[in-house]
Amino acid sequence: MGQVQTAAEALARLEQPFASKDVKWLVAATSKDGRTGRVTPYADPRAYTDRLNLVFTASGWTREYKVQTLAPITRLKNDKPIQTGKVLVTCVLSIPGVGTHCGCGEEWAEDPNALTSAEAQAFKRACSNFGLGRYFYNFAEMWVDIDEYKHPRELPTLPLWALPKNERRATDQNGAARKETGNGTKSAQRGPLDASVTNKIEGSRRDLGKALYNNILGSVARVRSARDIPNQRIQQEVLKWIESGVRGVAQVRRVAAEIPEAEFYAILDDLGIPKLNKIPNFGLLAKLVERMTEAQSRRPVA
Repeated sequence: MGQVQTAAEALARLEQPFASKDVKWLVAATSKDGRTGRVTPYADPRAYTDRLNLVFTASGWTREYKVQTLAPITRLKNDKPIQTGKVLVTCVLSIPGVGTHCGCGEEWAEDPNALTSAEAQAFKRACSNFGLGRYFYNFAEMWVDIDEYKHPRELPTLPLWALPKNERRATDQNGAARKETGNGTKSAQRGPLDASVTNKIEGSRRDLGKALYNNILGSVARVRSARDIPNQRIQQEVLKWIESGVRGVAQVRRVAAEIPEAEFYAILDDLGIPKLNKIPNFGLLAKLVERMTEAQSRRPVA
């Protein structure tokens, strides 16, 4: 391992996305009919530990847990009131020469894995304050079809911005090779398209802006035009990101109308966004939404 020369360089290494093999998907909520589920990406705490060890060595950081319990608490479970409690965990993560941050986690006490779950949550939240795993908060809301066991029938595709540099380069190179040879991969076999979905995707260009629109098409479907998307499965994947992007931009516009204009443009400048219709990628849109939401929360209540 090369020696980390500065704290800034170390933090930059922490902020890099995890390898795609380490990213898993959790069904966090289901629709009323039980056919679709909202999925969120996450990584096992061991992936966080491995990254800290890689950047700082195993002796270059420490964590300390503090556990509390709250009881009794009455809550509804399966529409029936039960007596339970909560396990609350605080994780203090310290990196000499860099800083100290803490994170909190909680879980209902009747869960047999309550302590483990709360500790993992607290540890990850402490890590996110250093930038490690923080990019997971930038993902849009995604819904997928699920089976009778509430498992996704098909997992979302990670966009380019959520891949580490080596995988991003490999993806770009593979895409270029496919374009030169005319050969497709098995996952991108061509099939019939849904014209209504194509129209929805194309109709979002103005709302998103050309840069963000092209970024979504390129990172999710590896194409430049909605009509070049190879099949309906990838069409639906693109549409999910497109619709999330449209909602994000609309939210930014709503907040922009409520806060001082100078504050809005200061946020754009800080993120390196020249104009609202020139957001370069989805990851930056997510950061913009987060900053705008924070700005809105600071506004005095009338």
